[in-house]
Amino acid sequence: MFKFLTFLGLATSVAGHIHHRTCGVRDLTAEEFEAAESHRHSILQSTQERVKGATINVYFHVITNTSGAGNIPDSQLSAQIDVLNAAYAPGGWKFVQAGKDVTANNDWYVMEPGTRAEKECKTTLRKGNADDLNLYTANIGGGLLGWATFPKDYSKDPEMDGVVILYSSFPGGSARHYDEGDTGTHEVGHWMGLYHTFQGGCREFGGGDGVADTPAEKQANYECPSDSTDSCPSDPGNDPVHNFMDYVYDACMYEFTPGQFDRITEEFTAYRAGK
Repeated sequence: MFKFLTFLGLATSVAGHIHHRTCGVRDLTAEEFEAAESHRHSILQSTQERVKGATINVYFHVITNTSGAGNIPDSQLSAQIDVLNAAYAPGGWKFVQAGKDVTANNDWYVMEPGTRAEKECKTTLRKGNADDLNLYTANIGGGLLGWATFPKDYSKDPEMDGVVILYSSFPGGSARHYDEGDTGTHEVGHWMGLYHTFQGGCREFGGGDGVADTPAEKQANYECPSDSTDSCPSDPGNDPVHNFMDYVYDACMYEFTPGQFDRITEEFTAYRAGK
């Protein structure tokens, strides 16, 4: 089984000021993409009912350093839940806070993907099953804004399942242009089975991101580009510059497509529901 983590990074100049998002994850090759799609389809062939929306429990794991930096008030956690619900409600999904813990650990506070610190943090704190969202917040290292695991990763490494995001990207945080909570929306999108809208570029394979109604996109868009942006003029449609799975400012990303919700239904049914 293939395993892909998403690493959503950012370039910074001074604390709280983020120039733009960049991604360290490599695109899937055509062979890897088709293998992953075939695996899901084979599971769904023996599944009669699809999970078209559900209530998802969210366990917040707030990591601070031993001086208390990185703590997030309950009001911001509640606001993040509201942001997720606003984004995913059209697909029938609802998020509810099921728990919160605060841990002071200097190593975990600056964890990076694939490190001993990340593994120790997650294996110690993770709660629930495959259909429970564990959301870790910290002052993550490596210049990263966040990362997530995909649904198909769960069976191979369940303790590592979840989403990790920079604590200052919560609603009302200090990450300028990325302080409305949509880093959470984006990363949860990966956790629900979505790829970036620009995966595959103009020469998309299998729909690029596996979704037919997200137009081809040569590369990521940043900041707040024009609605008329069309990086693949030979393909139908303009770039999906307001999609949550692109890299624009929080204020400029505000939609999923029906096709993305259909993909979430399939991914959640195959890999998370009741697992």
